Amino acid sequence: MTATASRSGATGHGGRAERFARPVLLAFLLAAAVDLAGLLAGADTVHLVAKPLLMPLLAGYAALRGGPRLLVAALLFGWGGDVFLLADHDLAFLVGMGSFAVGHVCYLTLFGRDRDRARAPLATGAGYVLVLVVFLVLIWPDLPADLRIPLTGYSLLLTAMAWRAGVLGRYAAAGGALFLLSDALIATGIAEWPQAPAPDFWVMLTYIAAQALLTVGVLTAAPAGGTGRTGAYRERGTSI
Repeated sequence: MTATASRSGATGHGGRAERFARPVLLAFLLAAAVDLAGLLAGADTVHLVAKPLLMPLLAGYAALRGGPRLLVAALLFGWGGDVFLLADHDLAFLVGMGSFAVGHVCYLTLFGRDRDRARAPLATGAGYVLVLVVFLVLIWPDLPADLRIPLTGYSLLLTAMAWRAGVLGRYAAAGGALFLLSDALIATGIAEWPQAPAPDFWVMLTYIAAQALLTVGVLTAAPAGGTGRTGAYRERGTSI
């Protein structure tokens, strides 16, 4: 097989995958709209059905767009967290938080893969650390004693992910910040702080937007140098 034929075959395979990517993305957006509408309407059954569909659909979209395996893995570990957090039980909450934590490690590994890419600004990191410290100091007395240490460790990992997401541009940076906000809203609920109306709606809205923006940020990241497999997914990810 000639090099030209090989490239043509690869392009054809990518084209076939692209045809499925848009319907999967539309299915994700529909599931997100249904889930959010269910939360506003107080329809718990709708939320129980729609929420577990979100991350597999987004992961499928990322895979069909040629996204890196670490992105797909991060989204699927997010799905694990989503499912476990549906159960109203402390052990399920800790397992779900652990699943999310593994997803954040996947993101951090992905963000640090390309050494030619600019480093995340230290000033932004310092700002994130300041916000985290103030938040933990304020919420610490109101957290259940057995959740204080796990939540603190998780918060440190999440904050690092949110900061490092900025190396891939504004979409990923916004996604990281929204992920931090979403989990902060969950923490205030655990601490029994005053909540906005329909608190679960705001948690899911910020979470869905965060994962979607992180996915867009990875798929549309500008090349930092070199080609190969990462160059291929960037080339296919120039449009949504």
